[in-house]
Amino acid sequence: MRLAVCAEMVFTDLPLPERVRRLGAAGYGVVLWDWRGADLGALAVLREEGVWFSSMTGYVEGALADPDGAARLLATAEESVRAARPLGVERLNVHGTGLGPGGLPVVPSSGATPAMWLRALRTLDRLAALGERHEQVFVLENLNTAVDHPGVPFARAADTIALVEAVDSPYLRLNLDLYHAQIGEGNLVELVERALPLIGEVQVADVPGRCQPGTGEIHYPAVAAALRRGGYEGVVALEAYARGEVDAALADFRDAFRGDPPAPCPDV
Repeated sequence: MRLAVCAEMVFTDLPLPERVRRLGAAGYGVVLWDWRGADLGALAVLREEGVWFSSMTGYVEGALADPDGAARLLATAEESVRAARPLGVERLNVHGTGLGPGGLPVVPSSGATPAMWLRALRTLDRLAALGERHEQVFVLENLNTAVDHPGVPFARAADTIALVEAVDSPYLRLNLDLYHAQIGEGNLVELVERALPLIGEVQVADVPGRCQPGTGEIHYPAVAAALRRGGYEGVVALEAYARGEVDAALADFRDAFRGDPPAPCPDV
């Protein structure tokens, strides 16, 4: 498994290019959020120096499930493809609807109707076709509505799995966020096993607090063991704040996913 870190959440006293440089020097890939405020030229120089970019935001406005929102999502996805190209970003991330200040949905929903499911599926079909034209993979991320993103439609991992399976394209995969899944659904090992054929990227943080593995209730070495058993060789990205020193937090993350796996349960 390759390890990456969200640059917006660590070394927060430093300019973004310096955060990216530090992560690259430590051997991590980089996850970016909204690219509009970033110095893409400076980041492209860092790519030439060997930094690799795992994922970044794949749209900046829009929603999956209404006509105007879908058109806007697809238009800004095109913009994101252009922004990603100089950085060699491997995956572009999307959600059920655009997120505003505080992670709240721009178009909140109390639930997804059958018509919304159909519209979302059509939008994602078009997004996958866009990805194929540009040879760019998009990933659909699950969120939680209980703590961070109330009112977001298609937020559960079960929802994102259903949509990605229905589209059935190598240009639309899952961004399986296990922090969000623990809050919304739990049962992470079985979730990983269920989702494994669809995963483009895994993102992690502990619960509660959204800090590095080992600070909360999730036993991430067991999750890492499930990924290994399934033959996963993709990216696991830390999308978490550092509790304590950043370098120590990164070491905790690395140990959780590259340390010795836990002993199996004995046969009963």
